[in-house]
Amino acid sequence: MNDPSLLSAEDLLALYARRVLDPVEVLQSVTERVARLNSGINAFAAMNPKALIQAGESAARWRIGRPLGPLDGVPVTVKDLVDVAGMPTRRGSRLTDATPVAEDAPSVVGLKAAGAVILGKTTTTEYGWKSPGDCPLHGITRNPWNPNFTPGGSSSGAAAACAAGFGALHVGTDAGGSIRIPAAWCGVVGLKPSFGRVPQWPLGAFSAVAVAGPIARTVRDAALMLGAMARHDIRDPYALPDEPRNWLGGIEDGVAGLRVAVLRRPGFDAPIDWEGIAALEQAAQILTDAGAEVEETTVDLPDMRQIFGRIWGVALARVVAGVPETRRQMLDPGLLDVAARNSNLSAIDMMDADAMRLTAAHAMARLHQSYDLVLTPTVPNAAPMVELPIGDPMEALWTKWAPWTFAWNLTRQPAISVPMGFHGNGLPRSVQLAAPLYRDDLVLKAARVLELAEPIPVPDLG
Repeated sequence: MNDPSLLSAEDLLALYARRVLDPVEVLQSVTERVARLNSGINAFAAMNPKALIQAGESAARWRIGRPLGPLDGVPVTVKDLVDVAGMPTRRGSRLTDATPVAEDAPSVVGLKAAGAVILGKTTTTEYGWKSPGDCPLHGITRNPWNPNFTPGGSSSGAAAACAAGFGALHVGTDAGGSIRIPAAWCGVVGLKPSFGRVPQWPLGAFSAVAVAGPIARTVRDAALMLGAMARHDIRDPYALPDEPRNWLGGIEDGVAGLRVAVLRRPGFDAPIDWEGIAALEQAAQILTDAGAEVEETTVDLPDMRQIFGRIWGVALARVVAGVPETRRQMLDPGLLDVAARNSNLSAIDMMDADAMRLTAAHAMARLHQSYDLVLTPTVPNAAPMVELPIGDPMEALWTKWAPWTFAWNLTRQPAISVPMGFHGNGLPRSVQLAAPLYRDDLVLKAARVLELAEPIPVPDLG
């Protein structure tokens, strides 16, 4: 209660119902915290000028006991790859239009229908292309645990804002780890839902593998937010049929009797440092103690680097092809490098990559006939320093950034990153859980068990 900006969404809603707090007071607390701390973090692309109006309308509803929906008055941020009506969508690029867009993206429609207050738009890497959290338009976003380190990306501002207490709930997107990687490096919860669970429009460069999903400080808040975001929208041809669902249902049931596979090789020799291994083993023991059957296993996957490398590279080549040659020098040099190296792939190459993707999805579906969940690292090591040179971005993709995350985008399964203690340098470490396609409930349930055993930390920012 001393700082409402640090309360969970669930706690805020309970206090609104008891008339102990109102949404205007909470918004003021959060915006004051942003004003005081954001200059050292740089989490925001833009603040929403209508936030105070939205909070006032919410407060009026709570006063008469008629909240609009399950998130009424809760501050939410939206990644700047996702449209918010009346605000521009800049995608971290100096080449994009600064004109405000006319329509909300589907996930924002769902959040507003639930009563959420849109605080602002958070920074992203340019077109979401990489994991280090910087972009040409907004510069460097920094990790709240230590500003000398990156928060990760591409949902860099969302995860940094979450860890810093700039609102309870945050919209991220994830085509190869862009929710889970920054969540891991910032010590928060990041959920990549099943493909199609949360509708999206307009579809971005990575539409075949990308999803939108929640970043939050608690697993329960992520589940609460998913319920508002996961509503069918006719604009997205990939959207699942409408399934209004309370994702908090069953989240406290535990994992007793569930079978969990510890996977140490996601189709290639993915790197992991010893502290990441320690986090993995700690999580495995927690799940075992909670009654799950946990064992190491292997699965015959194709080389996931070859598949994702083509999908990622061709998507970026398409982005660059849409930019006039005279302006391409304004793009991130690494993005240009990846695009140039993948611009000549043939249609046969891409169809071959998609065939291998389906083979991987089939192999994982077979694995899940024996196991309910898969436990892996989220990232290969602690967050890198912000000024660390990328080097070869293709190599960095599967050695430094996303070796443990992009497999689940290719197979389209739900996956979640959960904090699991600290590295020796004081930065958060994490683990990742994946479940069969459309069993988002299982990753939430298991993540909740880990969260209860290893409470999620909050950085001391003063």
